[in-house]
Formats: sequence, structure tokens, C-alpha cells
Amino acid sequence: MAAWFGRCASTLACALIAGAVSAADPVVTVVVEHMRFEPASVVVKAGTVVRWVNREKRTSHSVLFTGPGGFESERFLPDEHYERRFDKPGRYPYLCGPHPDMQGVVEVTP
Repeated sequence: MAAWFGRCASTLACALIAGAVSAADPVVTVVVEHMRFEPASVVVKAGTVVRWVNREKRTSHSVLFTGPGGFESERFLPDEHYERRFDKPGRYPYLCGPHPDMQGVVEVTP
């Protein structure tokens, strides 16, 4: 299911269908703007949802996790978002699939 959720459309409805996100989950937002992730690095507790919001004017982006079991989200257009709940502590490096110079990391603590 994690692989499916990672490829799922970037909507809250899709996340709720996957059972991965609930209204009670804490959410941390990463803004995608000016061809970068801001902040590029976040530290969150296990169970936190990270939401990437595209604030570009015309460019689509994706979130491509490069570590073991990595996957790429669907591309999300301006004013759309992608989100993922992180349950397992660890370091999750990522980049933008179409723009690999854009890089970030999610660090998950217990």
C-alpha cells in the first residue's frame, strides 16, 4: 500500500482512501517555490504528515525519494500538493523528479 500511496494523486481524498492520513495527524508543510523546497530539511516525529505545496506559477513538480524502497509521487501542478505520512524513524532524502537540482530531506524521530 505504501507504494500505491506514493504514486497516488496529490489530494487529501486519495490519502484518506489509502488510510495513510487522518485529520488528527500533525502536518508539516514544505513549500515548492522558486525552484526549491522550503525548508529543504525538516525534522518530524513519527506519525507526522509532510505536505509539499506547489506555489510555482507554471511548473509541475514531484517528490522522488531516493533511498531504499524509494518512489516518486505523481507530478503536482501549481496550487496542488502531495503528502505522505512518516511512521518509521529514519532519514528520507528526496529530490524533484523533473528538476533533480531541487533536493530535500525528511528526518523522522521516534
